[in-house]
Amino acid sequence: MRLLPFDSTYAASVASWPRSATEVLMWCGLREFPVPERAVAAWQGEPDVAARVLVDGEQPFAYGELWLDAAEDEVELARIIVAPGARGRGLGRALVRGLLAEARLSGLSEVFMRVHPENAAALRCYRGAGFAPVGAELAEAWNAGQPVDYVWLRHADA
Repeated sequence: MRLLPFDSTYAASVASWPRSATEVLMWCGLREFPVPERAVAAWQGEPDVAARVLVDGEQPFAYGELWLDAAEDEVELARIIVAPGARGRGLGRALVRGLLAEARLSGLSEVFMRVHPENAAALRCYRGAGFAPVGAELAEAWNAGQPVDYVWLRHADA
């Protein structure tokens, strides 16, 4: 498996991975199912977003992004998803480890994630990769104006 910069040729595959409207909402917050290929491709144009794909040969198996914020001295890992047929094999954790390595190379001090509170599998994965919940006060502040009260996580190495 290799972690590569995302290429738009993977957009259709990644867009097809969520299996339900609920999964789309928990993954990326969209209320559209299925996810349009153009939406995944458009994310790459967002400033300070570095998207990656975990591949075996030419086949993509997992996708995730680093949201780099130099002003806040932090990186947020976001929009992480594993192809349905590859789930439960540790690829999510492998992707997160790869993204963490890139986050460290960025020179930014903190690494965070937000997770939909009903996404138990993702929470297990991220906790297993060294993330822990931020304090209640900080989570409350960060959830102000959010569509749900996310579980906010900070990486232990930060």
